[in-house]
Amino acid sequence: MPCASISRRRLRRTDSITFGMSEQKSSGLLEPARAVCSNQPERFARTNSSGLLEPARANCLQNLLRNINYTDKMNKIETHDVNFWYGDFHALKGISMNIEEKSVVAFIGPSGCGKSTFLRLLNRMNDLIPGTRLEGKIQIDGQDIYAKGVQVDELRKNVGMVFQRPNPFPKSIFENVAYGLRVNGVKDESFIRQRVEETLKGAALWDEVKDKLKVSAYALSGGQQQRLCIARAMAVSPSVLLMDEPASALDPISTAKVEELIHELKNDYTIVIVTHNMQQAARVSDRTAFFYMGNMVEIGDTKDIFTNPTKLETQNYITGRFG
Repeated sequence: MPCASISRRRLRRTDSITFGMSEQKSSGLLEPARAVCSNQPERFARTNSSGLLEPARANCLQNLLRNINYTDKMNKIETHDVNFWYGDFHALKGISMNIEEKSVVAFIGPSGCGKSTFLRLLNRMNDLIPGTRLEGKIQIDGQDIYAKGVQVDELRKNVGMVFQRPNPFPKSIFENVAYGLRVNGVKDESFIRQRVEETLKGAALWDEVKDKLKVSAYALSGGQQQRLCIARAMAVSPSVLLMDEPASALDPISTAKVEELIHELKNDYTIVIVTHNMQQAARVSDRTAFFYMGNMVEIGDTKDIFTNPTKLETQNYITGRFG
């Protein structure tokens, strides 16, 4: 029987729909269904005597659930009221944000605004600087990464870092990628070979270097070296990649390859990128955060940030009035 032909008199109540389990007045998943269809009670029927959904009603519910949007992602990174000092200098002031998993978030802002400082907090790189102090909370996968007992080495395996300038080790191309695996105790050479090939392919470099893996990494071009560093970070299977101006020292062709790679990597990684290039932020990111004088002025969908910012400071920066 078609959904629309079910008689209205078969429903005794229209203010809260009975789904054969309990009245779903405000109970999560079924509430959107009620909101959509509460003005169409004839589209639903009761369960039959066996407690099962009648076919017409089952079809209605099935069709309705197919139309519900399940695109919401989990937050990979959450920060709450983060303040940071270099000695007496208050570098970051009350930064709170959420970063969804498998997305790209760009940090933009003038030099000295705090965006790179904030990026380095996400894998505790600033721990290496004496005289620094942090207040607030930073969570990755729900875990406070500054809590007592957190193993920083384990954290950095999960949160890889790619720096502004390519920094390959004075080793062969193969050993650059294998380095992280070896220092973490991996001794299975067949696994290492397999992982090196996988990550070089993932970094869109394999076809260019597969016949010269024993050659020094210094023989590569700047763009190739940067993609090698990305492959090296990927080799230990992180879930987050931090990129601090990864294309600022590259030529336009190499920059385009890195940007294309970022688009591909976000299918498997959460990526946070710092860039001074606003066009690059617009091309590669899903969301953009604008930093200014230690404050995060605004964060939102990249399209909105660049076309309809809500803060005057953001508009002034992206239109070139300062910075």
